[in-house]
Amino acid sequence: MGPVLAGVLQLLALIAALALVYVPVGTYLAKVYSSKKHFRVERWIYKAIGANPDSEMTWPAYLRGVLAFSAVSVLFLYLLQRLQGVLPGSLGFSSVNPAQSFNTAVSFVTNTNWQSYYGEQTMGHVVQTAGLAVQNFLSAAVGIAVAVALVRGFARSRTGELGNFWADLVRGTLRVLVPMAAVAAVVLVACGVIQNFSGIHEVGQFLGGSQQWNGGAVASQEAIKELGTNGGGYFNANSAHPFENPTPFTNLFEIFLILVIPFSLTRTFGVMVGSVKQGYAILATMFTIWLGFTALMMWTEFAHHGPALQAAGGAMEGKEVRFGVGGSSLFAVATTLTSTGAVDSFHSSFTGLGGGITMLSMMLGEIAPGGTGSGLYGILIMAVIAVFIAGLMVGRTPEYLGKKIGGREMKLAACYILITPALVLVFTAASMALPTPPHSMLNSGAHGFSEVLYAFTSAANNNGSAFAGLNANTDWFNTMTGLAMLLGRFLPMVFVLALAGSLAGQQPVPVTAGTLRTEKPLFTGLLVGAILIVTGLTYFPALALGPLAEGLAS
Repeated sequence: MGPVLAGVLQLLALIAALALVYVPVGTYLAKVYSSKKHFRVERWIYKAIGANPDSEMTWPAYLRGVLAFSAVSVLFLYLLQRLQGVLPGSLGFSSVNPAQSFNTAVSFVTNTNWQSYYGEQTMGHVVQTAGLAVQNFLSAAVGIAVAVALVRGFARSRTGELGNFWADLVRGTLRVLVPMAAVAAVVLVACGVIQNFSGIHEVGQFLGGSQQWNGGAVASQEAIKELGTNGGGYFNANSAHPFENPTPFTNLFEIFLILVIPFSLTRTFGVMVGSVKQGYAILATMFTIWLGFTALMMWTEFAHHGPALQAAGGAMEGKEVRFGVGGSSLFAVATTLTSTGAVDSFHSSFTGLGGGITMLSMMLGEIAPGGTGSGLYGILIMAVIAVFIAGLMVGRTPEYLGKKIGGREMKLAACYILITPALVLVFTAASMALPTPPHSMLNSGAHGFSEVLYAFTSAANNNGSAFAGLNANTDWFNTMTGLAMLLGRFLPMVFVLALAGSLAGQQPVPVTAGTLRTEKPLFTGLLVGAILIVTGLTYFPALALGPLAEGLAS
């Protein structure tokens, strides 16, 4: 079997698996977040934290819950790292320095999972399991909660109430993420991913010297790392490491885990607003972009010129032989079109245009299908903008799902789509203009610029993947990427929840002959076009200085 055919068959198998679980998973999620019943263990948690799960919250109260919980999580994870040297199970590792502790705490709480350290040489078992793995669950649950609050804004009328954040957080964790991750972890263990608490041990002699590895609860962390679109790996090589991702099957299974909740949430959206066709329209938009980017990445990596590349069956530099170009391309697009950031190959070693595709995937706002929750609320914001554009074309008041899109709604949507590009471009410009930060670049010219642009694109979009070649473990990059992650996570949430509150307070308007049918293919095409045009106009100058210049020169 040729490598191209193998890649296509993997793509088809992945699509079939996602299609098989789409309806049951999406419907189950809708039932979870619409249920009035509380399980006993949930009631214990509510009592312990002093929350009343039956009290509804307005958007400012919901936002305060999100921010307060996240702030406490950052503080807890920061202190856990600073105290590592005196904790049991530290494997002899010392406490993590303040700048890196701040960066890592922010990274995992914001669902970014940017790692400027070697995991197997820095974090002991307690920090990995009680700190990083726990935040993988909680940050994903926060993202889904915010998305559900926005969906309620569309579904409800003449009320300012969006549900209860604490109930949404607990249910998302206990009813969705924990059981799904447990099943996934068992599958990964059965396929060869390690799961233990062993210490550091030698694994053999290499090139005249010994190599040492430590074990860890890798399978359980790997499962939620992918399922929650987190991305932070136990080892520095991430999902390219055989302890995390040993076979082509586990590679495809991990891609499935990355995509299953974000895609299925479109079904949840359709069920909760009372029109599954609306969910299918959003799904079609996500799928069109994802499939297009995947095909483009495969073509770029398979068809690149050069005798060495052709002899290898594609651009194999930086890729694992056991995955090949097809599996690596699928993984790279899935992880950058979501907020996962995991890697099974080194994106810096992709072709110039291939590296540009990974960057552009993040620059779209990671909405195809995006992160757990963040992908859905991101594409719904773009749907609001697309409806507004359509309204301007025909001279009608824009409406979406029976809600008028007026000046307030458009201001909130505009702020949402502007904040992340502003963070990316400002931080990148500052890093290139100041004398010290460019010293972290391994390469000069267009590729070196791409390293810095990729870093802040990844941080501000809460992705977490790295282009490699950039030494990000400096005070400047630890601090600046930490700020980019914080602002890139929570400022958009402010605008999302404010928009949800504004929509929930409206009286639905009746459907007329002039109403734009947002469940039709015409709207899907309009939405895809709006996403690509807005992203292109925002980022094309920066891309022209980096990956486009490199790709055209090669």
